Amino acid sequence: MNNKTLQKRELDYFFVEESYGGNQDLFPDPLMRDCGCGAIAACESSVFFARRAGMDKLYPYRKDEITWEEYHEFSYLMKHYLCPGPDGIDTLEMFMNGFEEYLEDVHEQRVKMNPFHGNHTYEEARKALCRQIDNDCPIPYLLLKHQNSKGYLEDYIWHWFIVAGYEEKEDDLMVKAVSYGEYKWFPLKELWDTGYDRKGGMILFHIEQ
Repeated sequence: MNNKTLQKRELDYFFVEESYGGNQDLFPDPLMRDCGCGAIAACESSVFFARRAGMDKLYPYRKDEITWEEYHEFSYLMKHYLCPGPDGIDTLEMFMNGFEEYLEDVHEQRVKMNPFHGNHTYEEARKALCRQIDNDCPIPYLLLKHQNSKGYLEDYIWHWFIVAGYEEKEDDLMVKAVSYGEYKWFPLKELWDTGYDRKGGMILFHIEQ
């Protein structure tokens, strides 16, 4: 494999105190710890746009220094809109419906979403992902079952996380996955090829001016 980097871009992400983004493992509520990743992906997106795009209503707390207390309070509010069912928030449409309801309630209509399902080709996914990051948009990513469930993706099976950057190689695209208060780099080619018929996908944001 040729590891030469052609281009690398990362979003200007945020910390929740010492954590890189939110960390569901630190939530007191067992439901949020075990199944709250969809709500947290919506929280992460809201905080990012509130800080970077000036949409203050999306995160009604301090934007400069985000505390655990305020972030947790916000996440329990978001849980009302994205409360996990028996299988969690396991479709792109469930996420969009819940988050759109939140956007309506806070009167912020500039954030638009499109689903990008996992049945697209790798090349299509690569182009869409790079375009979103280039446009300064985080990407809520849903990974369901994966053939590498016992490998380095073990903690990301049936899980929502945020893609916050990419590193373009000649052979593949490495993506920056934010979850559990940290980030990891995964090869998109393997991430996208789940080996299962039922797939997740990505939420593509568009900000209307």
